[in-house]
Amino acid sequence: MPSVFETSSAAIPITFVTKSRWDQVAEQLPPLQRQFATACAFKAKAGAYLALPAPDGAVAQVLFGLEDEDARSRDLFRPGALPGLLPPGTYRFANAPHDVRLASLAFALGCYRFARYRKADRPDVRLVPPNGVDAAEIERIADAAMLARDLINTPSNDMGPEELAAAAKTLAAEFGASFACTIGEELEQHFPLIHAVGMASSRAPRLIDIGWGDPDHPKVTLVGKGVCFDTGGLDLKPSSGMLIMKKDMGGAANVLALARMVMDAKLKVRLRVLIPAVENAVAGNAFRPLDVFTSRKGITVEIGNTDAEGRLVLADALALADEEKPDLLIDLGTLTGAARVALGPDLPPFYTNDETLAADVARCAVKENDPLWRMPLWPPYDAWLDSKTATITNAPSGGFAGSITCALFLQRFVEHAGSWLHVDIYGWTPSAKPARPEGGECQAARAIYKVLSERYA
Repeated sequence: MPSVFETSSAAIPITFVTKSRWDQVAEQLPPLQRQFATACAFKAKAGAYLALPAPDGAVAQVLFGLEDEDARSRDLFRPGALPGLLPPGTYRFANAPHDVRLASLAFALGCYRFARYRKADRPDVRLVPPNGVDAAEIERIADAAMLARDLINTPSNDMGPEELAAAAKTLAAEFGASFACTIGEELEQHFPLIHAVGMASSRAPRLIDIGWGDPDHPKVTLVGKGVCFDTGGLDLKPSSGMLIMKKDMGGAANVLALARMVMDAKLKVRLRVLIPAVENAVAGNAFRPLDVFTSRKGITVEIGNTDAEGRLVLADALALADEEKPDLLIDLGTLTGAARVALGPDLPPFYTNDETLAADVARCAVKENDPLWRMPLWPPYDAWLDSKTATITNAPSGGFAGSITCALFLQRFVEHAGSWLHVDIYGWTPSAKPARPEGGECQAARAIYKVLSERYA
């Protein structure tokens, strides 16, 4: 992506104002600008925007409203609305918003446009990096977030398992990482659950495997759910439930975004990225309710519901990851409607039994404005996975605690990792907000990157 940052001595100032401070700021404006603001009935409400004219008609400065310091809720990404409002040019922050670094990131993220299929010009605006802000780090994070958005926003006819693998291969090549892909008979033999979910599609399932970094560094493995479209299988979704299922590879998109951040920052890790890439389709050879498959780990799984496919493909990938005993194993997936019912689209739950890791994730989620909320791996619910036919079922009856039972299912396939983190993301912004357009979204990756950068810089 073109750089959003530019050094310029002629940058137009952006003055952040709040309702409580507006009168004070207004008094300090030149008389003509103050009169113009009054004539425009500018009230400094959060999100309010006004370009003040210079005597020659050019933009002298911009006023932009933020929430008051003591507001019950403040959107730290509010400045991300500016790229869509500003005339072309280079700008600078004349005073400090609530969080200068997050405001700079929001400005960069607000420049995103998905333009693969229709013209959508990127805003022609630049920002002078504020003092103390690491512009390279901001662009690293923004570029990765835009990669995730692009992958998720691409419709499934152009983003199937093969195309997702191609995107992963391109990323690997950019950073000199290794790339491998398991497909066909080898996939069926060694990753039976991945094959079972994807075998009904004309687009062959596969397991993507990227490796990067010094083998002597701590092992960090990322696993992302890559269901490129989910019909629900024979437990068919209604049309409304299928409408945005192009986003069901959001876990894969986000681990690729996270991997991009890690590799670009040259963190001191031995990184591995595993993505089971499939399409959950309907055909005569589709896997069926009450079928039983033996997983890579040897655990037999009864299919309680073919629409609980994400945990199946992740299970085989987690088993492979766990075999080499990584220091940290992280999986991301768009897995359960139960997580959305509990916490909504903006607040993904995360699960871990590592108290230090949990505290770090929660702290960094707040620090990065990348919300996450810890939920429990509640041991008494583990019995709900019991099957009369196999070791476990992928979809316990009853419907209670769906996100928790999914996490408990995945936990069965993690035994040797030093620490394990599971995040049940949504990967989608249902309605546009500043710096977050409607559509595919980078969720959890920024918070996790912060954890990794603190540990392995």
